[in-house]
Amino acid sequence: MKMLVVAAMLLGPAMTQTSYAQEKTVMVGGAPMYPSKNIVENAVNSKDHTTLVAAVKAAGLVETLSSPGPFTVFAPVNKAFDMLPAGTVESLLKPENKGKLTAVLTYHVVAGRLDSKAIAEKIKAGNGKAVLKTVQGENLTLMMKGKNLWIMDAKGGKAEVSIKDVYQSNGVIHVIDKVLMP
Repeated sequence: MKMLVVAAMLLGPAMTQTSYAQEKTVMVGGAPMYPSKNIVENAVNSKDHTTLVAAVKAAGLVETLSSPGPFTVFAPVNKAFDMLPAGTVESLLKPENKGKLTAVLTYHVVAGRLDSKAIAEKIKAGNGKAVLKTVQGENLTLMMKGKNLWIMDAKGGKAEVSIKDVYQSNGVIHVIDKVLMP
C-alpha cells in the first residue's frame, strides 16, 4: 500500500488514471462509476442522472453527499423525474421550495452502506420485507419480486432497482426507475 501511495505521488495524474483503470467499475449513464470516487464525483458523469445532480446542487446537498458517509442512495434516473406531474421538478428547483426538494432527495438516502446482499438479508429477516428509515426520517419498504429488488414509498409508489451495487468511496448507489415520495 505504501508503495502505491509513493508511486501515486511520483507519477501524479498518470498513476491516478492507471489506478482508476484497475478498479471494478459499473457503467451508469454511459460513464464508469469508480469505487474510489464519492457519490457526487461519480453521479456528475452519468448522463442518466443530470436531473438528480441538478436537484442535489439546488438543495445544497453536494457537501453532504461528498462527505465520508457512508450512504446508500436510491438514485432515480432522468426518466423517473419526467414521469412526475408536469411542473413538479421545475417547482421543486425554485429557491423558495428548497425545503421540499431537500425532503424528497433525502428520502432517497439511507445511512450506512447497504449493498444488495445486505438488503436481501434484511428482507429475508423481515419475512419478505425490509423497512429502512431514510435520512429524511420516514420509511421505505424494500422487497423482492423474483430476482428484482423493489422499493415502496410512504404513498405506495413503487420503484424497481435497475442497476444495483454501484460502489462509491462513501457508500453505494442503487439506480431506480421512479422518484420516491415521502
